[in-house]
Amino acid sequence: MDDELKAFHRLSEILDTLRRECPWDKVQTMKSLRYLTIEEVHELSEAIVSGNTGDLKKELGDLAMHILFYCKIAEEQALFSTADVYNTICEKLVDRHPFIYHKDEYHGESWEQLKMREGRKDVLEGVPDSLPSLVKAVRMQEKVAGIGGQLPEVDRKVAGVLGEGMDDQAFGDLLFALVGWARAHGINADDALCGANMRFRKQHSTKNKEDK
Repeated sequence: MDDELKAFHRLSEILDTLRRECPWDKVQTMKSLRYLTIEEVHELSEAIVSGNTGDLKKELGDLAMHILFYCKIAEEQALFSTADVYNTICEKLVDRHPFIYHKDEYHGESWEQLKMREGRKDVLEGVPDSLPSLVKAVRMQEKVAGIGGQLPEVDRKVAGVLGEGMDDQAFGDLLFALVGWARAHGINADDALCGANMRFRKQHSTKNKEDK
């Protein structure tokens, strides 16, 4: 614990110094950092997939620096403190794990049902429109499944195409081949998936309204 706190304070002090003395760092804003943070998240994603421990440690550090940088800017503008940020996520984690922290209040709700209890009107509210289409499809299906919602009829649509022993690599090759098939037939695979995502979101939102 002491080593963690020392490392955090060291990073915090370095950022304070850079914010005062570095010509580049001192002029940064949340908006100017935004696209750089997106790049860092993608680099972290690649490091996770590659399994390179050195790269993973480096990219986690880059992202941790970005998060603290945003906190520093927020403090300068008197929006909130770094402690506010960490306390907020602590409170959220405690609230969303009642089976650990509030056992007397837990009645078997799923993760998504617990989030809906916070006031969300739609389980898909938390899926950003800006997500890449494939990531969005995965997240929307996970969220709807989390509340027992209706998902696409996978077995009927892909029967005879997917083998029982298919692994990540084989499935990835299949997706890549499907993109190639679509291209050869004049279909943009990303546009097609975006359309499917929109139809799924619309269908689910409509069902939510009917259920109320």
